[in-house]
Amino acid sequence: MLNKNTFFLALLVFIPISIAGHVLEWNPVTVFCTAAIGIIPLAAFMGEATEEIAVVVGPNLGGLLNATFGNATELILAFVALKSGLVDVVKATITGSIISNLLLVMGFAMLLGGLKFKEQDFQPTAARLNASSMNLAVIAILIPTAVEYTSTGIGESTLQNLSVAVAIVLILVYGLTLLFSMKTHSYLYDVGIAEVEEEGETEEEAKAKVNLWFWVGVLLVVTLAVAIESELLVGSLEEATVSLGLSPLFTGVILLPIIGNAAEHATAVTVAMKDKMDLSVSVAMGSSLQIALFVAPVLVIAGWVIGQPMDLDFNPFELVAVAVAVLIANSISSDGNSNWLEGSLLLATYAVLSLAFFFHPAVPGLL
Repeated sequence: MLNKNTFFLALLVFIPISIAGHVLEWNPVTVFCTAAIGIIPLAAFMGEATEEIAVVVGPNLGGLLNATFGNATELILAFVALKSGLVDVVKATITGSIISNLLLVMGFAMLLGGLKFKEQDFQPTAARLNASSMNLAVIAILIPTAVEYTSTGIGESTLQNLSVAVAIVLILVYGLTLLFSMKTHSYLYDVGIAEVEEEGETEEEAKAKVNLWFWVGVLLVVTLAVAIESELLVGSLEEATVSLGLSPLFTGVILLPIIGNAAEHATAVTVAMKDKMDLSVSVAMGSSLQIALFVAPVLVIAGWVIGQPMDLDFNPFELVAVAVAVLIANSISSDGNSNWLEGSLLLATYAVLSLAFFFHPAVPGLL
């Protein structure tokens, strides 16, 4: 943990560099890259702060806190982009986050964990329940697109109203999944908190070691810093992608989710290499569920409130990619057992999809 924290602390230097680059009007590519790197350690410290606070406040409130802040970095980044009118980039980031967590994060975890322990087991019932919830999420984001493509002359306001109604349903389902996982069937999700309690410590000793108000302060400061860095990142996004020769679709689906999920990538892989595959799968699939059932619906409603309408009418190729990711992730995780080959299959699927998005022509009007 010390080495990982030292690495993230070193990356904090990119925050003042990105701010200086914005003030001094440096090349947009420099501002974009430094802001992107600066967000990575902030996401890591946000996750660490929520885990430390969860030790003190208990499993139920702690679980809710982790669920709320688990994807706060992506939510803040997407909201800033939405506020700037980059609606299609926000949609691409949503689908990209789901794909990244299911294929890249879980793939690396299963590959590296499998190379060390040959085979690893995790709770199959929880994996199947998560799979069912992901199937619902795919249906929910597919329906508005299907309505738009199978209707003639459907109004934009009608599609927006449908998306808001679907978003409300998804948020209600997300609330039910929280109730199920933290209250009525919490024993199915009893995977612990990563790297918080030391061996041999009692719960009371672990609580006594945590400075609650310090970590609350860290959480507030980091959230503000993420908002600032997101503003810089989004502000330089258009010019930077043109200069780098990247399409906005590739940037939204592949690049931005990797930036926002970097800390979760590290956590999932670290615990998998400690033979805690239950926790690793929980991090990867849980994050995808949060994106699909909470972050996306919140952004739809937020856009409707702030006057930047965002519907759930996605690019058809993005829907194909999400469906493929959910299909293979569900297939591999359904038996409650993993090995390095299954991790390789997930990574290979992610590589194929990444190449497809790289060569996919930019969508007209995306930026």
